[in-house]
Amino acid sequence: MKKSEVAGKVEEIVSPALEDKGYELVEVEWKPKNGTWNLCLYIDKPGGVNIKDCEVVNHEISDLLDMVDIIPHSYVLEVSSPGVERPLKTWRDYEKYTGKAIQVSTYEKIDGQKKFYGWLDSFSEEELVLNKDQGDTVCIPFSKIARVKLMFRPDQI
Repeated sequence: MKKSEVAGKVEEIVSPALEDKGYELVEVEWKPKNGTWNLCLYIDKPGGVNIKDCEVVNHEISDLLDMVDIIPHSYVLEVSSPGVERPLKTWRDYEKYTGKAIQVSTYEKIDGQKKFYGWLDSFSEEELVLNKDQGDTVCIPFSKIARVKLMFRPDQI
């Protein structure tokens, strides 16, 4: 299985189980690290997650993944918070964080730059609108976006 196939299958399997427990699966990473494969699950919940949440989810998801046995070799399972600069991945994320400070990285330059900072003003299926300092806005097509994440220090915009 390819890296993206493993992450996709894991997301498909664990998302419903996490949602039943009140958690949101923010991101799944499947990557080599120090000679072994790591499966990293980033979770969140209203009010944030703590170390106990990560321990509980790790145990439950480990058992679930052992039962379905989609990964045919050994790996390390990590469960973590996405952090204060969490990525925005879903429409629900964009709705939830409209008006918040974000950083947008693009695959190619738009108006001479690949990184944009500002407040998420609005979004549609085609693009997001970023409100920059002094009321300027920039429209960024989703087809050109590599990553969107929250900014912990919006005063740096």
